[in-house]
Amino acid sequence: MRRAFGVLLGLAALVLSGAGQPPAPVRLDVVLAETPAPRLSDYGLFQDAAARTPSPGVTPYDLTTPLFSDYAAKHRFIFTPTGRSAAYAADGPLDFPVGSVLVKTFAFAPDMRRPAVDARYVETRLLIRKEAGWTALAYVWNADQTEAVLKRTGARLDVAFIDPSGEPQAISYLVPNQNQCKTCHSADGELVPIGPKARNLNRNLDYGHRTENQLAAWRRLGHLSGGPEPGQAPRTAAWDDATEGLEPRARAYLDANCAHCHNPAGMASTSGLFLGLEETRPAHLGINKAPVAAGRGSGGLQVSIDPGHPERSILVYRMASTDPGVMMPELGRALPHKEGIALVADYIESLSPST
Repeated sequence: MRRAFGVLLGLAALVLSGAGQPPAPVRLDVVLAETPAPRLSDYGLFQDAAARTPSPGVTPYDLTTPLFSDYAAKHRFIFTPTGRSAAYAADGPLDFPVGSVLVKTFAFAPDMRRPAVDARYVETRLLIRKEAGWTALAYVWNADQTEAVLKRTGARLDVAFIDPSGEPQAISYLVPNQNQCKTCHSADGELVPIGPKARNLNRNLDYGHRTENQLAAWRRLGHLSGGPEPGQAPRTAAWDDATEGLEPRARAYLDANCAHCHNPAGMASTSGLFLGLEETRPAHLGINKAPVAAGRGSGGLQVSIDPGHPERSILVYRMASTDPGVMMPELGRALPHKEGIALVADYIESLSPST
């Protein structure tokens, strides 16, 4: 579902036309204000009310393997204040400076086999790096698609679409409240970003006027400092690229969809099940590992991953569930991800019982 980002073309055309005043900059005073802005447009992150054309200094980005969110298309942007850049980190998220904004808009088209056709925005989430740490905010789009307003208490939205396999879907889409944001975006109790890690950004992106590796583009644009050249930097496999090998793709999928909680500093740290790419210990990866607290969530199964037997693996059982007391992840989806489940099941089936 990844697609070329042509959004910068609109900005270039606006600047080159010479019509009117130069594009206004991002409102850093609003970004850093103690009280969140009531409307997305108040930040000046976009030049248009529909949030299709980014302001100067706001750059689109994408992730090699993203989190599944009910087949929604996601449009991501990064802003860092002029003269301030994120510090490279080989492991974990980049170290972003105060004033940074990570923007993620969720959109659905009537037919997600053609995600750009008649797509409608449902919400835009902001992660803002303030002096005291990160703040998570959700803005819900109006019916006219002309503005998104702050919803700190979250919301439920009815969304209907045809999924990529051609099956009709009708879901109650969850806009998370601020406490729910902390459930996933937590490291030792602190709110942190999840996706923008060097290894998940180390891929080419079509910016509309040029194609460039994102780590190189971020350095050129002043968003990133330090670190090796892209060819020497770590890289996450693309979960949906069959040429990259079964195990790297499945591990990348589990990293993106599970490891934000299932890591030693995450909300599921007491489970002992750690699914990040950096983890190498078989037991912590779930192989022949009994759950810490057996119960309804285990489905009567004995271990998280039973090598060679996805049908006997708790991990697959919980990925396939839509029961709120069983499903994993607990938040962020109403549907099981059929393609992701198949990938993880194939990976488990490929494991030798002696693993």
